[in-house]
Amino acid sequence: MATPRITIAADDITSPKPAESSGGPDLGGVYHTRSLSRSLRPGSRRTASSRERRSDHLEVEEEDDDWLQDDGRKKQVFKGSALLWLAYQSVGVIYGDIGTSPLYVFSSTFTDEPSYDDLVQVLSVVLWSLTIMVTLKYILIVLHADNQGEGGTFSCYSLLTRYANITDRDPREARLIKMERYLTQDMRTSNRTLRSTIERSRFTRGLLKTIGVLAVSMVIADGVLTPAQSVLGAVQGLSVVSPNINSPTIVGTSCGVLVVLFLIQPLGTTKLASTFAPIVILWLGFNAGFGIYNLVKYDHSVLKAFSPYFAIHFFVEKKTEAWRMLGGILLSFTGVEALFADLGAFSMRAIQISWLSWCYPCLLLAYVGQAAYISVHPDAYSNPFYNAVPPGMLYPSLVVAVLAAIVASQAMITAVFQLISQLMKLSYCPQVKVVHTSTKFHGQLYVPFVNWILMCGTILVTCVYSNTTRLGNAYGVCVIFVTFFDTCMVTLASLIVWRFSPYLVFVPWLFFATVDGLYLSSALTKVPDGAWFTITISGVLTCIFMLWRFGKENQWRAEAEDRFRPAQLLHRENDSPDSPLVLTPRWGGGSVSRIRGLGIYFDKAGVLTPTVFTQFVSKFGTVPDAMVFFHLHPVEAPAVSSSERYAISRIPAVPGCYRLVVRHGFMDEVITPDLAALIYEQVRKFIIREGNDEDDEPRSVPVDGEEEREHAQTNGAASDNQADEETKAKKAAAAAAKQKERSAALLGLADEATKEELGRLDRAFVTKVMYIVGKEQMHIKANATSFVRRILLTTFLWIRENTRAKIANLRLAMDRVVEVGFVKDI
Repeated sequence: MATPRITIAADDITSPKPAESSGGPDLGGVYHTRSLSRSLRPGSRRTASSRERRSDHLEVEEEDDDWLQDDGRKKQVFKGSALLWLAYQSVGVIYGDIGTSPLYVFSSTFTDEPSYDDLVQVLSVVLWSLTIMVTLKYILIVLHADNQGEGGTFSCYSLLTRYANITDRDPREARLIKMERYLTQDMRTSNRTLRSTIERSRFTRGLLKTIGVLAVSMVIADGVLTPAQSVLGAVQGLSVVSPNINSPTIVGTSCGVLVVLFLIQPLGTTKLASTFAPIVILWLGFNAGFGIYNLVKYDHSVLKAFSPYFAIHFFVEKKTEAWRMLGGILLSFTGVEALFADLGAFSMRAIQISWLSWCYPCLLLAYVGQAAYISVHPDAYSNPFYNAVPPGMLYPSLVVAVLAAIVASQAMITAVFQLISQLMKLSYCPQVKVVHTSTKFHGQLYVPFVNWILMCGTILVTCVYSNTTRLGNAYGVCVIFVTFFDTCMVTLASLIVWRFSPYLVFVPWLFFATVDGLYLSSALTKVPDGAWFTITISGVLTCIFMLWRFGKENQWRAEAEDRFRPAQLLHRENDSPDSPLVLTPRWGGGSVSRIRGLGIYFDKAGVLTPTVFTQFVSKFGTVPDAMVFFHLHPVEAPAVSSSERYAISRIPAVPGCYRLVVRHGFMDEVITPDLAALIYEQVRKFIIREGNDEDDEPRSVPVDGEEEREHAQTNGAASDNQADEETKAKKAAAAAAKQKERSAALLGLADEATKEELGRLDRAFVTKVMYIVGKEQMHIKANATSFVRRILLTTFLWIRENTRAKIANLRLAMDRVVEVGFVKDI
């Protein structure tokens, strides 16, 4: 079996592939990644001329990150049983909110007993709103505008940023983004003109950015309101059987239920969805069954409301009054924004299956059945669900309704987790811990910090508002704002990403924008009555997110001066291996001494020169005997196999200096206490393999995986002959002899330079180990900033200081940690 090799990052050719295997425990990581150099093509070998070139071009270090391009998030596609399982889960999470709307739509729309004509017209508007806004717009169109499987307005904005140059990115992250901007000649003239206009217009770019962030903020504001509204409504529903329940009891019980709801969030989306799905399925089934019963028993003539004639006649006849009543009708599809935002936790096909096959038919039957009952009993409009329950089903339906109302808020909670994760990827939000709760479904997330903030917010809202009537006045405005933003964003995506003809896109956009506009203008009448609350929350959150982004852009500009190659910091006096190092004139030009030990520099970038190394060398004028630039690169996968985990290269300008990139999945362990030993072993194996590769007659250097396989074969053969002790002894002796030969091969390196290099690494590790970590402080430039700008930057720096990771949180031996502080002016 051919031995896999790791090759050096040559100055003018290529750089290392990941190490094939490792013998130590798995590593994990916490930092974002940048780039490495190219790897030698499979089968290629380093020749003597390439070794000469390495000494001739010490100050050249080419960098490329082609092998990193597949590490970003990939859209998962599920089929068969996995798809059906996801569809089942989606019912438990996504449709709790929109599925409980039959509890209050008619009571929110009518203010007194409706006539038969009014009832049929309103029912027609409800049915066609569900069809147009949910089925046609979201299920069949908007869900296609995902960004690598993620959904929501902001993900649609992120999708646009990959197809048009409309945003700045962290320079350290830019190479990791899969840009797919079409060439000019590949687009229609009109589409190309639109794209170039957006790219050139600073106002348009800022507007798109603001819309994306505002939409996220509005969903979060609804995420605070929805749990309070649904749980309060569920507890108030108990008054059907016990009218004497007082307000303090309702509020206290609601707060207790909310605490439990948020405490179980760490269980993960899969477990929660699997638990909640039977409740929502049963609830929707009850609604469908009751609807069929009421149609048969009372008035099946309301089925004519499926004709759009009655919906149109509703607006023609009632005019302004019809427009005002839309504020109650829109409650029939509240939660549709969560349907798009939760896309990353499930999949487009799963959501389409669950909606079209179960939720949509059940909701249509529910509204039609309620209307059939109200047409005979007009006074039932005030509590349509419970009044229309068939005889003997009151208590079962009450239990299911209460449970369904409680789990209704899960849709918004899950959506908030998804959207916060998206914001962090584009640097609109401070980094907080994100927990992936499933190894199979990669988009299912839990964000602890956000979970507890939401819990506090919902409890506060519950205590302040104390009843659903007051909360209902604040509900719905953010929903319709988000649906309007989605219409605009998806329209741009259809022109720039999907490259549809503007003539094909204009009419659908005009139709959906008109419907959104009708509902939005009607909902805005609620602002003085309570909708100001959610608008205020979303406005404050938008300011915070935009402020963070503003601060990060200034930070990137301040850090731009640190992006240079190691050869621009220091170099050898001559080409001899033992030549002393000197700083370049830019850094003072002084000599650089050596200190004994192994220095592990935590590298946030993974390419060029780590800032902490620059600061260490320029401040102390010394470097350790052996150095490793250590970078941890997160991969959008549960785990990374040992054969693909490690990528090692030399830093040609600095003898005894290496770069180690560790790729890790979101389920892998992060930094371990024995990190130094693991790094040492990986670098040592790299040197040995390289030394054997460079011999005139290369020896076979086994990798750990091969040793383990042969060891397993030996043990397996021995176990098959347990009765034959003599055979076991022979096999054990043979295995020991083979292992001894391998050890001799590892140590019998012909290259004296390699032996010396290996000895230097060994001596450095034995002497002492230092973990060298940078701590960046940022100061605002004096007399170079306006008053408003200074206030904004001061606020940003305060948030940054109180949200950044602490050194003490690293699982390292603290007595080995060296923290190097430095200041950047912004």
